[in-house]
Amino acid sequence: MFDFEKRLSDIGKQTILCIGDVMLDDFVYGDVSRISPEAPAPVIRVNREDVIIGGAGNVARNIVSLGARCLFVGVIGDDPAGRILRSAFDRGRSGITSRLVIDPQRPTTRKLRFVSEHHSTHLLRADWELAKPVNAKIEAALIKHALALLPRADAVVLSDYAKGVLTPRLIRTVIERARKLKKPVIVDPKGNDFSIYRGATVITPNRKELGDATRLAVGTVDELAAAASALTRAVGSKAVVVTLSEEGMLLQTRGNAPVHVPAYSVKVRDVSGAGDTVAAVLALMLALGADFEAAMRAANAAAAVVVGKSGTAIVLAAELRARILPSASLAPEEKIVFDWRDFDQRLAEWRAQDLRIGFTNGVFDLLHPGHIRVLAQARATCDRLVVGLNSDASVKRLKGKDRPIQNEHARAEVLAGLEAVDLVVVFEQDTPLELIRRLRPSVLVKGGDYQRNQVVGRDVVEAQGGEVILVDLVPGFSTTRIVERSRARKSKPRKRR
Repeated sequence: MFDFEKRLSDIGKQTILCIGDVMLDDFVYGDVSRISPEAPAPVIRVNREDVIIGGAGNVARNIVSLGARCLFVGVIGDDPAGRILRSAFDRGRSGITSRLVIDPQRPTTRKLRFVSEHHSTHLLRADWELAKPVNAKIEAALIKHALALLPRADAVVLSDYAKGVLTPRLIRTVIERARKLKKPVIVDPKGNDFSIYRGATVITPNRKELGDATRLAVGTVDELAAAASALTRAVGSKAVVVTLSEEGMLLQTRGNAPVHVPAYSVKVRDVSGAGDTVAAVLALMLALGADFEAAMRAANAAAAVVVGKSGTAIVLAAELRARILPSASLAPEEKIVFDWRDFDQRLAEWRAQDLRIGFTNGVFDLLHPGHIRVLAQARATCDRLVVGLNSDASVKRLKGKDRPIQNEHARAEVLAGLEAVDLVVVFEQDTPLELIRRLRPSVLVKGGDYQRNQVVGRDVVEAQGGEVILVDLVPGFSTTRIVERSRARKSKPRKRR
């Protein structure tokens, strides 16, 4: 049996090659304020906007958010949207090595969605695209990049949105070379002719795509299994994973009985990009040596995470672990947030109940009585306490290369296990100022070793009517001093008896 907990640490050693149709996903969030008198259409009061790498690019985002590396090949236009995408891929922190071919003959694919935040409903979508195969010159450039990167990859994802990148020639070339190199190929398909994916390891159609491709009934589980079995034979794949939305997933492997897993019970906010997450997790699990059933179960858990988020979302390793492991060990992890968008809904619910939200922050490398006092007294000043936790990279910049002693996941889990803490939010910056601006807490708490005018975020909190509280420290307790004393003891030579 595949031991997910044991192999989770190996995700960072994996590299996945993703090839497909990248697009710019724009989300405009707001509330419907009135119905226009000129036409029976809602008028939206805009609250915020998100611009995200979508399509095949979202597969890449999910791969790196889980801790792996991604090699990406795609096409962009010579236009502002293309430049935004290139900039997003080129950022050093993205974790994606991209080979983006510029096609001056086509626009960068862009999808603009207007979403009602209150109802989590998509009201309107506008698309900019040219949905036809790329020309021979662009195709040759894509194949050259794909073949050059393939030896570095542990698995391959072909993310087909039918915008023209995945031509039959490119698909055949990549699958054949990957098979020679014994690399699994995962295909998120489009269209009715799946014969172009012949030889792929896994194909992941949804119910409608499976029915259209096989021209068979797909109403019941038995019908789905029969159609999936027919598809495996027709295209020579080892497995078919059928995504069934609220009904979960179905796995059909050649010569074996089907396996159907139900969907997790979650509040669905947005299904945009859930298929991208499924493809990314399947690729990573197969690269790690998981069997098809274990890979599907992990992908099903990941899908449950992202549909509970707004927009084209990603899943983090901690979130995936939290879905898969037994519930008894997960209560603290439900308090941990790495993707800041995930706490917006929780904050909104707390504010709707008129709860007083408090905030404090720190490294919390070795938890000691001084920390416990600050956290307990901070919780006494509010109804819900949010703790900002410096990421590992942030700690190294602040404390030096030998810190932290414990990684951010371990530190977050210890904090989340404390009754005084309601939410742990990891931040990458050197200070929590950006996080404080997003949270807008009613009270900001720090230890008494600070002067009031030294507290980061004081002006933000006080400007909105909040207050800053300084808590007396417990004398003699400091993580830095504890570490120094420990190292001093180790460095002293032992006396010979």
